[in-house]
Amino acid sequence: MHEGRDYFLSRAADGQALPRRLSKRLPKGEQLREIMYELITSLEPGASLPSERELAERFDIARMTVRTELDRLAADGLVYRIHGRGTYVAAPRVTQAMTLSSFSEDMRERGLVPGSQILACDVVLATSAVPGRLELADAARVIRIHRVRTADGEPMAVEEAFLPADRFAGLDQADLEHGSLFELLEDQWGVQLATGEQRVVAVSFDATQAHLLGVEPGDPGLLFHTTGRDSAGAPIYTAWTWYRGDRYEIRLSQVRA
Repeated sequence: MHEGRDYFLSRAADGQALPRRLSKRLPKGEQLREIMYELITSLEPGASLPSERELAERFDIARMTVRTELDRLAADGLVYRIHGRGTYVAAPRVTQAMTLSSFSEDMRERGLVPGSQILACDVVLATSAVPGRLELADAARVIRIHRVRTADGEPMAVEEAFLPADRFAGLDQADLEHGSLFELLEDQWGVQLATGEQRVVAVSFDATQAHLLGVEPGDPGLLFHTTGRDSAGAPIYTAWTWYRGDRYEIRLSQVRA
C-alpha cells in the first residue's frame, strides 16, 4: 500500500495525518485499517479520530465498511467508542501476568504507579461462597477489603477480597491505599503466597461498577474469581475483581499435546 511517506503528509481539517486517496490495487477495508493504525500510533491516548462519515466521504467507502474496521480496531483494544460522541485512541491494555502476582506488582512491572481508593475495609461475617472458599465455618469472621485499583491514577479494576479475620487480626487497620496486600501479608504476618486458583468470565458492568471505573453501564469487562493459598495449601484470601475490558487482556501461551 505504501507509495512513500509523502502518502501520509496531507492533513484532515482537524490536523490529523491522513492520505489523500486509496490505492486501487488493494481492498478498501484493508487499506483503511492500515491508515487508521498509522494514525492511532501517532496520537496520544484519548485523542479523537475522524468520524465514520468523514472517513467514508474522504475515501469514498461505504459507512458499513468504515464501521466494521473501527469495530475491529475497538475489539483489538486500539480505540474505544462512545455512543453519540465519537471514536478515540485507547491507552495500551495491561496483560494479565501468568505468575501469581499482586496488582501492585503487575503495574510496577509495566512502569505504572499502582494505587487504591478504599471503599470499605472492615470485619464482617462470611456469607455466600466465602466460607467454602476460605474453608471456614458459616458466618465466620472475615476481613473484607473493597477498593478501586488504579494505575497512574486511572481506575482499572474494582476488587472485593476476603481474608480470615482470626489469622490476620489488625489487617483492617492497615494502609491498603498505597501498599500491596501481598507484600503486607508477607512482611507483617510472614505469609508466603504459593498458588492461586483463578476463573475468568466475561461480564457487563452495572451502573455502580461503571461509575467507579469511569466507563458506561453495559460496557464489557472481565471478572476474575481468585483464591490464593500459602505453601502449606491453606487458603489465604478469596477475591472477586472486575477489570475494565478496554484496559485489560489475557494472553496465553499454549502447546498442542
